[in-house]
Amino acid sequence: MAQDNAEIVRRFVDEVITEGKIDSAAQYVWEDVVEQVPLPGQGPGLEGLKDVFRAMRAGFPDIVFSIKEQITEGDKVASRFEWTGTHKGEFLGMAATDRPVRVWGIVFDRLENGRIKDTRIIMDTLGLMTQVGALPSSPTP
Repeated sequence: MAQDNAEIVRRFVDEVITEGKIDSAAQYVWEDVVEQVPLPGQGPGLEGLKDVFRAMRAGFPDIVFSIKEQITEGDKVASRFEWTGTHKGEFLGMAATDRPVRVWGIVFDRLENGRIKDTRIIMDTLGLMTQVGALPSSPTP
């Protein structure tokens, strides 16, 4: 069962985020999914999550989201991920910069009956903001 949950999360990431089939998210996520750490302005439930994916694809149309490792325990799946893309459109109020980004993070998903019921994402937002030039980068020693 735990392995099945990990595979469900992988299929969700590949199909919904990387392939951009956002409307198929309902196959993988409950309508009343709870995002424990929502992005600024993110609405509730599945529709709020889909809005985030649409915004990410608008800002980074070539986004590739890849899971680097997973750990499962019971109904929970922890996934260490990395996503790459080129900042070609507005994202979180930042105008396009055409800069490439590489962003790491970890997401904890809890599944019920084969679908994600709640999720908590920890992502290097500071690194993302630096890479698109919204924040100054640190001088290299």
